[in-house]
Amino acid sequence: MDLKDKLIASFMAFENNVDIDHPVHDVRSEAMKNFETKGFPSKKEEAWKYTSLNKLQKIDFSIFPKEENALEYKDVKKYFLHEIDTYKIVFIDGIYSSFLSETTHDGVDICLMSSALTKPMYKQVIDVYFNKVASKEESLTTLNTAFSREGAYIYIPKNKMPKKPVEIIHFSTGNEASLLVQPRNLIIAEENAELQVIERHQSLTSNEVLTNSVTEIFAAKNAIVDYYKVQNDVSTASLIDNTYIDQKDTSVVKVHTFSFGGKLTRNNLNFYQNGQHIDSTMKGVTILGEKQHVDHHTLVHHIEPNCESHQDYKGIYGENSTGVFNGKIIVDKIAQKTNAFQQNNNILISDKATINTKPQLEIFADDVKCSHGCTIGQLDEDALFYLQSRGIPKKEARALLMYAFANNVLESVRIPELKTRINKLIATKLGVRLGFDL
Repeated sequence: MDLKDKLIASFMAFENNVDIDHPVHDVRSEAMKNFETKGFPSKKEEAWKYTSLNKLQKIDFSIFPKEENALEYKDVKKYFLHEIDTYKIVFIDGIYSSFLSETTHDGVDICLMSSALTKPMYKQVIDVYFNKVASKEESLTTLNTAFSREGAYIYIPKNKMPKKPVEIIHFSTGNEASLLVQPRNLIIAEENAELQVIERHQSLTSNEVLTNSVTEIFAAKNAIVDYYKVQNDVSTASLIDNTYIDQKDTSVVKVHTFSFGGKLTRNNLNFYQNGQHIDSTMKGVTILGEKQHVDHHTLVHHIEPNCESHQDYKGIYGENSTGVFNGKIIVDKIAQKTNAFQQNNNILISDKATINTKPQLEIFADDVKCSHGCTIGQLDEDALFYLQSRGIPKKEARALLMYAFANNVLESVRIPELKTRINKLIATKLGVRLGFDL
């Protein structure tokens, strides 16, 4: 039985364990029909031209974990942003860990998707927001929708801000020989609300794990959302991350993606600007080695006038690694006065590394300011010689140049402790100790 057939059969068992009168039963069933029709995406599709899932489909993944594997905080503390106090929503092999989590209902709701989907008190919010911006056509998103049950539920009411940032962390323990998990997150910031979220997926063993994640983010008028994705997993972990963002008037949403690890990572990041004077920001740093593969697939749809979007992705690729950047900006006919910027810069530090990049603009308005571009090159030999002539060893000189290359992406990180942590991860990836505080 291949993975697709196993998923279809598992869905029948999944449905038998949930109430068929559940409010999202019809949504799940329709989503599974879509996945059954389309199956897994292939390289024949333009959007997946450079990323193949064939090898993953041959692995006999467990669809449901048999039991929770308990973890001690001391054993996983390093994966948390422990330098500051945060709310924590933690999952172990797809199962919620109350022991490691810290949730709240004190003026805001920072809790579980399973609670939001089943408890009557959340029904009104679920009816308005659940599966409203996520794609009904993209097969892996619909697969997640079909099995949607657990994940993070964050609701920030009008004029509210949580007392501290929120961490969403998924641990895989190797309790199963190979495991497929499908977390579903719903994040809502109402008018004038503000929120900071840090998301991380971390495998603790060398067993195969595939995460197919979907996150829906809604930012109402004047809302501010900062979302940080830290992707630094082991070489047997694969991640498909689908994020959909709906913005209203004068809202600001920033998504930073730091891709340093994992076997295969695919980031589908989609912004929909449903209002005026909106600001959307996407920034990313990718540093890869070995045979790692990271694919950034972005979309910004400017639907109404007087909005801005900024994309800036930097990539450093070594050994046999492969990078993909496919960014699209769409400007509708009525979206006049749009200011859209898109840039993808890459450095290849190995003759065997590969980058495929395709920035795209589709503009149907005539009074706009839009730009896009990409570069692929190597380290500047003159700059490297200059640093060496000042007594800096070659290895450290190369690391300094690469750090400087990626630095502007880090400048907009608003959590100082997270910025320090990311800088340490970059130094580790570059294989050098930088002799100054970052």
